[in-house]
Amino acid sequence: MNIKTFVTASVAELLFFGTLCAQPAWINADSIFGPLPPSMHVYYTSDNLEGKPGIAYYVKVPLRDPELIFDVDTALNRGLTPSVYYERNGNPLLVINCTFFSPERRNVNVVIDEGEMVSFNIPSVFSKEDSLYHYVTRSAIGIDRHRNADVAWTFTDIERKRAYEMIYGPSVGAGEKADPVPGELKPEGSSYKGRLYRPWKMETAVGGGPSLLTNGEINITNNQERMFAGKAIGDRHPRTAMGYTLDGYLIIMAIEGRNPGRAEGATLIHEAELLRSLGCVEALNLDGGGSTCMLINGKETIKPSDATGQRRVPAVFMIKKAK
Repeated sequence: MNIKTFVTASVAELLFFGTLCAQPAWINADSIFGPLPPSMHVYYTSDNLEGKPGIAYYVKVPLRDPELIFDVDTALNRGLTPSVYYERNGNPLLVINCTFFSPERRNVNVVIDEGEMVSFNIPSVFSKEDSLYHYVTRSAIGIDRHRNADVAWTFTDIERKRAYEMIYGPSVGAGEKADPVPGELKPEGSSYKGRLYRPWKMETAVGGGPSLLTNGEINITNNQERMFAGKAIGDRHPRTAMGYTLDGYLIIMAIEGRNPGRAEGATLIHEAELLRSLGCVEALNLDGGGSTCMLINGKETIKPSDATGQRRVPAVFMIKKAK
């Protein structure tokens, strides 16, 4: 999101939900999950979030450390647990869930591996209110070949080699058919040199949504991305999120939830505020709930909320040590 002129209605929602949570104290947990590269650090908190029990972890790594490799893996239409991904990828330093998916374990967000799209966004969402398909442009975080990170509202097409970044914000286009073309995506605001979108040239990327931060400010595009219904912005759940700082660090966070008396989870607002407090300038929410799971050197951080433990997911983001 290199050009930021898009303003959402989320500010009003933030005011509605009142004062944001006091910031927790983070404790270094490297020794629990080591050995780790010198540049990679793990932090933990068990402080309350607005009076409710909370547990969260985050990992901070420099994007341009040549000793680290950022990668993805997919198991389309079937899914694997994070621990299985860990084993089949040669024991990476970090494994975390990312994309949302259908009941058939099919990704509904973009995944880019070595510059190639291996998964695509869901093209549209049908609304019973107006009997139209609303063409969604979901958030994604990517790392380019120069190791610069970016969060973008993306459009994908199976007939095109690259994903596209919507320049002025999530699409508000709608139509009578399920599969749109880029010209039908019409974000609010004027075009950029006659264009509403441009190629998003990333080497590695994973999608989710909604976006949480833009230009260092809380900007939750929940309604625009048509992620959750109604006032879901205020619901507490386990959460997975990623963002990056202006000085070139990647932040990867997992928040435990649905464990009464131990960890109640976080709202999208909590999540955005936590990432902003850590210096993120852009960030997005990824699949949460029972999918939230972050492994460091194969060890679980938060406790997954599903009764059966780790959920099978069709894609993960990984950090590996360069050979």
